[in-house]
Amino acid sequence: MTVSTHAAAPGVPPRLHQDAPHEAGHKHVTGLARYVDDLPAPGALHGVIVRSPVAHGRLLGLSIPALPAGVAAVLTAADIPGDNAVGPIVHDEPVLAFEALVYKGQPVALVLGETRDAARAFAEQVVVRHEVLPAVLDVQTAVALGHFLLPPHVIARGDVTAALAAAPHVLSGEVSTPGQDHFYLETQVTLAIPEESALSGGPSLRLFSSTQHPTEIQRMVAHVLHLPEADVVVEVPRMGGGFGGKESQATIPACLAALGAATTGRPCKVWLDRAEDMRITGKRHPFHGRWRAGFDDAGTLLALEADLVADGGCSLDLSGPIVDRALFHLDNAYHVPVLRFSGNAVRTNLPSNTAFRGFGGPQGAVVVEDVMERIAAHRGLDPITVRRRNYYGPAPRDRAPYGQVVPESRSERITAELVARVDLPRWRAEIAAFNTEHRHHKRGLGFTPVKFGISFTNALLNQAGALVLVYADGTVQLNHGGTEMGQGLHTKMRAVAADVFDIPTSTVRVMTTSTDKVPNTSATAASSGSDLNGQAVRDAAMQVRARMLVVATELGIPEGQLGAQFGRVAKECWLRRVSLSATGFYATPGIRYDRPGGQGTPFYYFAYGAALTEVEVNGWTGENRVRRVEILHDVGDPLVPSIDRGQVEGAFVQGMGWLTTEQVLYGADGDCITRGPSTYKIPTVGDVPEVFRVELLSEAAQPGTIGGSKAVGEPPFLLGISVWMALRDAVSAFGVGAATVDLPATSEHVLFAVDRQREGR
Repeated sequence: MTVSTHAAAPGVPPRLHQDAPHEAGHKHVTGLARYVDDLPAPGALHGVIVRSPVAHGRLLGLSIPALPAGVAAVLTAADIPGDNAVGPIVHDEPVLAFEALVYKGQPVALVLGETRDAARAFAEQVVVRHEVLPAVLDVQTAVALGHFLLPPHVIARGDVTAALAAAPHVLSGEVSTPGQDHFYLETQVTLAIPEESALSGGPSLRLFSSTQHPTEIQRMVAHVLHLPEADVVVEVPRMGGGFGGKESQATIPACLAALGAATTGRPCKVWLDRAEDMRITGKRHPFHGRWRAGFDDAGTLLALEADLVADGGCSLDLSGPIVDRALFHLDNAYHVPVLRFSGNAVRTNLPSNTAFRGFGGPQGAVVVEDVMERIAAHRGLDPITVRRRNYYGPAPRDRAPYGQVVPESRSERITAELVARVDLPRWRAEIAAFNTEHRHHKRGLGFTPVKFGISFTNALLNQAGALVLVYADGTVQLNHGGTEMGQGLHTKMRAVAADVFDIPTSTVRVMTTSTDKVPNTSATAASSGSDLNGQAVRDAAMQVRARMLVVATELGIPEGQLGAQFGRVAKECWLRRVSLSATGFYATPGIRYDRPGGQGTPFYYFAYGAALTEVEVNGWTGENRVRRVEILHDVGDPLVPSIDRGQVEGAFVQGMGWLTTEQVLYGADGDCITRGPSTYKIPTVGDVPEVFRVELLSEAAQPGTIGGSKAVGEPPFLLGISVWMALRDAVSAFGVGAATVDLPATSEHVLFAVDRQREGR
């Protein structure tokens, strides 16, 4: 790994743009960190879900034996006092099934037991009476039946039919991208605790939930229980991972826990074990894409037509905006002069697929990267050269498909710096020499750039709040609307507050995220957590700082010495009855998008990066490993460089896993087969290459953002596509011509590709 040039000088407290440890890292590794399941809950009931036994059917009723000792209740849809239907955009998914069964594993009833074992044992005795109906389990069947979830989204520029007809060369292809399980370490869990009745005269609840979106939980629980939102408080201590899987999918477990607490008047916990979680929750959307590309002799893209269809699962969830973002990122780093992109999602009898790191962007980018690789092979050109010829540049090559200006494409700068750093000619020569000397083992090199738009594309969601409290002893409590899922958001927000006050970060305590401190928040998603909350934290802290500076001036303390005298000034403010708290707020400017017209400015800015990856393939077994990865990534002027490097590393490995080892499988009956680490293979430490160099682009501050920083959560995920490109390169070395490798590129799929290449197919 590279050594940061931002390290703090000895004795100087950490500030922005300096390396710092994760604020709770020591707690994670020592077991001191408390997650929802660690919270004390005396007298709590444990909820266990009774699941649908079929992928599609008509619910005829439940056969429930007499309740034994240790089981308090069995709740069904009839026990829900409000609206049984939930969803982040359209309320089309029931909390508990009624009338229709739409996927195998769907919650039908909730058993409340004094212990989880008691509830689980009784849940197995409850019989779901049903009539079986035909199930749709794949995209192709759903398309044929017309099971579309929404109208198609089309982005177009120019006459693509005419441009393709006039192009010197035209290629077409199909790409299917796989699903992916979030496989967060902490599965879905909520603890609901009844409190004094308040506005409604009915129950008032405090929920501790592992969610990326506490406001969504608050609203949906209030909706399901027919309560005012003020009677529902949602706290998020921390999450053991989220990756998008706790943006909307945490809602049903939370609503079930709340229903149990409201019905019985006792605390209630709903926790899904790994197998239940993987059966019930949705995954990354599988996509099927078809494309036609026209290009010239030099490999420059002239026109591109692409149609994408996503498997949405049983309900809409977030499929609409995920398809939108797939289209927004179908260009990746490349200017497409004439184009027509269309996208849609279909309904299948599977769990509702949902947000996952990249939010459709990776599925779109895979398509155009396949286009670039195919163009290079067709023209016998270097794949990196073809990509560079197609990068965004000065006008007129600065317009994205949706009309937004790409003001400063950093792709060429990043590529040039990365290629120079790694001595690419020598690296390629070493790979070629190895391949000449080894008949049954081949190495390959893959390259992928990324251009990734940052913002929620729905302008409404680009807002954040914060509450800063300074105490008379000079210590600070910081509340903001973002949630901590291990990504280091709290570490960054603490650094922002400490920087404003010029105090050590050790005197700033970040509180658990809670809807009774910061209301109406957006999800911590879209890589916007630092952008939005950082500005809100700064706004609140600057208000308090301004008041403190007035008092400091009266005490004869210069502005530059506020931090050194912070405790003294804080106490004096208290003595003088000067407020030491403030709320901050931020709304991202300029975001707008006309979906019917396919034009607008959906992003505030773009993040860039590039990766070169080397793999080795065993031609006998298809087994492969990543030998070396070189990354240069643009995070602006990073708030905490050490946190950002860790995010780039983790994102790359997770992207690599999506395209290689992770394979979500459902049986012919619609049941999830891959229900744990024995059958679902996420990358482990042994899969991380020994040579794994990540550098952050220097002198890259972004105007208008907090501290000149850029988002880092999602963009580097797309760099994992370089592993797929490297595998294709290695497989090609077993024969003549360019090879294709189906996704996910498991050992089996790689072996099939090697066999095809050897046989000239």
